[in-house]
Amino acid sequence: MADPERPVHPDSYAPMPIAPRLLVSPPLFMAADIRAIDRQWAATHPATPLMERAGTAAAELAGTLASDSGEPVLILAGPGNNGGDALVAARLLTTQGCRVVVVSRADPARLPPDAARAWAAWRENGGTLLADIPPSRRYSLVIDGLLGVGLQRDITGEDARWIAQANGVNCPKLALDVPSGLDSDSGRIRGCALRADHTLTFLGLKPGLFTADGPDCAGELHLDTLGVDPAALPAVPGIALTQLESRHRLSARAQNSHKGLYGHVGIIGAAPGMVGAGLIAGRAALQQGAGSVTLGTLDERVVVDYGEPRLMFAAPEKLVGAHLSVLAVGPGLGQSPRAHALLEAALAAPCPLVLDADALNLLASDSELASQVARRSPPTLLTPHPGEAARLLGVSAADIQANRIGAARNLSMNYRAEIALKGAGTVIAHPDGRYAINTSGGPWLAQAGSGDRLTGMLAALLGQGMAVGDALEAAVWLHGNAT
Repeated sequence: MADPERPVHPDSYAPMPIAPRLLVSPPLFMAADIRAIDRQWAATHPATPLMERAGTAAAELAGTLASDSGEPVLILAGPGNNGGDALVAARLLTTQGCRVVVVSRADPARLPPDAARAWAAWRENGGTLLADIPPSRRYSLVIDGLLGVGLQRDITGEDARWIAQANGVNCPKLALDVPSGLDSDSGRIRGCALRADHTLTFLGLKPGLFTADGPDCAGELHLDTLGVDPAALPAVPGIALTQLESRHRLSARAQNSHKGLYGHVGIIGAAPGMVGAGLIAGRAALQQGAGSVTLGTLDERVVVDYGEPRLMFAAPEKLVGAHLSVLAVGPGLGQSPRAHALLEAALAAPCPLVLDADALNLLASDSELASQVARRSPPTLLTPHPGEAARLLGVSAADIQANRIGAARNLSMNYRAEIALKGAGTVIAHPDGRYAINTSGGPWLAQAGSGDRLTGMLAALLGQGMAVGDALEAAVWLHGNAT
């Protein structure tokens, strides 16, 4: 039975926004996917425009976010469908008794069909449009409907000025679909971007909301599928890693068990001056449940860790040929000739191999080593930060950050390896083309030793028998969630 206090939309749609963190592995849709969904819906439901539903959802959420100041809601409506969503929201807010100020320079003759209808409905209901944001006025909420998904240019001119003004308004800010100026596919800022407190995204989640600059621009995320049947959505290769699935969890340990059942992890690194990196990785592997951990330290003076005496030590040349469940190379390794020789020997190891830090820099400087990685039969996992990824691909770090998903997938293809491209919204790319963007963690991970800890956690999960791709996803999520 319908709630008698809640108005029912003519097509019986009621907004149902949900926080993405409550979903399990929700799919990520590129701008092209969203446009395809829009076209398919329009072809099969010509009498039920999604724009009306999006505007309804926006108006309802806006009503809960606007401050109690009594000031009007400022609505920025752009020249596309995003602006149409905003105009629908403006119309519905006025019917609820809210005062609104709508700013738009859109030419109604050039609007897409649904947006043109929204513009006409707003004017027919007595709505007015201002050509510029009134100066020195207070607002209870800003609704950003300027640009939306599929942005193909850097923001300049009047749009940039409006975004700067909106960012300076002292009230909550709600972005529709994506904050204007944020690339919905990559998460990079195109010139400038709105800094939203909340983003209400429609139909499905966009990868750019979760990586690069997306988390800083989007604020708190809300998803409304607009009543579209999930079964009607296209299959996509990406997911948001919002929480762990059963595949990310190890089986419960039997009471009748011993350390040999939970993996022997080897870690090679800890050159003079960088011993701490190896110790951090080794301690993390033990804490994550590895049965035993041996460090092959290049600094031969280190033979015990008094902070974690369970760690074992061995000469790295001996360890690289030992019978191990998994081998990790890189934490504190350095780039000496000895380090190069150890990495070359490690590439022949018959177990899963985790490469991080200077192991990646050595790969980037030696094309033959890189070729050996791609030819390995056992699984290989690379965990670069953007600078290391840039060296591996022969581009700049800015190029990596401009398309983090593409960079991670290229690395996975080139090296036939599992990839974790670290950073805001770590991108995990699998050799079969699938990818995931991690949603745990935060800026507190931007600290020396953080990557070494991830290497140890990953090695431990692999050593305990978790599937390779699942172990990488689980380690990245747990690494972010545990701090």
